[in-house]
Amino acid sequence: MNSKVQHTKIEAIYACVPEQEVLTTEYSLFASEEARLFTKNTGIHARRVAPDNITCSDLCFNAAAQLLTDIDIAGEIDLLVFVSQSPDYFLPATSIILQDRLGLRSDCMAFDISLGCSGYVYGLQVVGQFIQSGAVRNALLLVGDKSTISTAYQDKSTFPLFGDAGTATLLSFSADSSPWFINSGSDGSGKNSIIIEGGHSRNPCGTYTEELLDFNGNKHSKSHLHLEGLDVFNFALSRVPYSIDQALSEANKSMDDVDYVVFHQANGLITKSLSRKLNIPLTKCLTSIEQFGNTSSASIPLTLVCHGNDLSVHKDVSLILSGFGVGFSWASMFLTTGFPITKLITHA
Repeated sequence: MNSKVQHTKIEAIYACVPEQEVLTTEYSLFASEEARLFTKNTGIHARRVAPDNITCSDLCFNAAAQLLTDIDIAGEIDLLVFVSQSPDYFLPATSIILQDRLGLRSDCMAFDISLGCSGYVYGLQVVGQFIQSGAVRNALLLVGDKSTISTAYQDKSTFPLFGDAGTATLLSFSADSSPWFINSGSDGSGKNSIIIEGGHSRNPCGTYTEELLDFNGNKHSKSHLHLEGLDVFNFALSRVPYSIDQALSEANKSMDDVDYVVFHQANGLITKSLSRKLNIPLTKCLTSIEQFGNTSSASIPLTLVCHGNDLSVHKDVSLILSGFGVGFSWASMFLTTGFPITKLITHA
């Protein structure tokens, strides 16, 4: 699906990560050579891991609260959207809890979107369409995940891969902002490639607790995240280039018009492979996976925050944002914008 969003400006992006840093070399199930090869293939040297009593919404709250402190606009927020696959509860929606915690008006709309790796671009699209319709002038898009709570320590394919993060993006109406061009899509036939089978309506809590052993010797239960890395790699290499080409075509642009590309930070191998397939110099591909790991839905805004100081020197910057993963689901966006205010904070 191709779409166009107008009159919407990204004013600020804040990110919050846990204070605890875990190095890849500290993972006890890796021999030293395994750790070296893992880091070489994924690019991950370290991750941030939230303690048991801290949720994804806490990280998003901290990012949003700091943003609203720095930019005094809380009383003017018309919409709050929370994008995550790590909600606080089955119900109520986490967005409504965050509306109250942040002290937003009671006539502020709030709802959740359950998406992972593609979620930030989908969130921008949804919020942008509310703003261009005239129904909303200012909105908060809170995006993040606490993926570490869903990984099994004895599963080498997932446990050392994921980190935790929460982000807050402020979007506002702007009559003279450049339009966004977006391509998005989904393919539910890939649902089993990234899945947590246990713990919801189809397989209620406690149904699956026995440990399963895969052919690589990884142990996990159906209440833990299961990842088929080769399936995800093949999906990304087949879908993402087409999606980006579609977004560029709708914008009547080419890759030569793009200053930087921010892929979902799945792993370093996928980023390098996509850059080769799209003929993009790696110097144009912004990353954050080295120090934060795969942070799921938060990876794109977190990466933008990590490079905020360098990019803020540009009056305008042309970007490709491309999220892809669990579902399968994907979304790519071309936009030209003055670089927003950014800030990275830590949660003790």
